Amino acid sequence: MNLERVVFGFFIILTLSLNYAFVAGGVETPAHHNVWILTFTIIVNLVAIGLKLGDRSQTGALLLASGLVAGLLLITARVVWIVAQPGDGSGPGPGDMADIVSIARGALVANIIAAVILVGDTLLSRR
Repeated sequence: MNLERVVFGFFIILTLSLNYAFVAGGVETPAHHNVWILTFTIIVNLVAIGLKLGDRSQTGALLLASGLVAGLLLITARVVWIVAQPGDGSGPGPGDMADIVSIARGALVANIIAAVILVGDTLLSRR
C-alpha cells in the first residue's frame, strides 16, 4: 500500500463528499446550505490541488485541471455569497442562493470527474 496515494485519494474523496454535502438540499433555501461547509470544501480542495502539483503524468495533469476548475468554481461561489450577504447577516436571498448552489454544482461535476479519473487510474495500474 502506498501511503501517498492513500492520502491523495482521501483528499479527492473528501472534497467530493463535502461538495455534495453543500449542494444537497433545496436550491433556493439558504437554510439547507452552510457557509462553513462551503469554506471547508474550498480549503480541502486547495490541499488536494497542492498534492496534485507533484504528479507529472497525463493522469496527474487531468486531475490537476479538474481540481483547478473545482477550486475556481468553489471560490466563485464563496465570493458570490460574500457579495450577496446583506448587512444584517441573514444570509443570501433565494435567488442568490440558487446562483451559489448552481456554481457549486459545477464544482461537484469537476470533483466527480476527478474521482472517476482516480478510480480508473487505480484500476488500470493494477493490471
